[in-house]
Amino acid sequence: MRFKVVIGEQVYAVEIPEDLLCEAEDFHAKLDRDMDQGWQMSRAFVAQPDRLQRCQIVADRLLTSIMQGNQASAMLMASYIALRMPGAIGVNIDVDGEVQNTELLYA
Repeated sequence: MRFKVVIGEQVYAVEIPEDLLCEAEDFHAKLDRDMDQGWQMSRAFVAQPDRLQRCQIVADRLLTSIMQGNQASAMLMASYIALRMPGAIGVNIDVDGEVQNTELLYA
């Protein structure tokens, strides 16, 4: 699966191997457990992030992975979003530091 990541004017494609979608569930569950404790989203602390907010949080980590050239991490983060938000084909990540402004992309 090809997952589209828009960062400002740049567009990246993260290839997610089909087997990773199944094999990464333990990692995805750990992400969920971490976010169950609440999360700082820009200036606001969100005690119980909903599904969209969780994907925005993970998209912020996806941004870091791409900027650091960490392809393995980028695949894991992109696969989390693809699995948690069926139909999402990518993300448009807010580059102004407002995690809540990150948008999911659909076909």
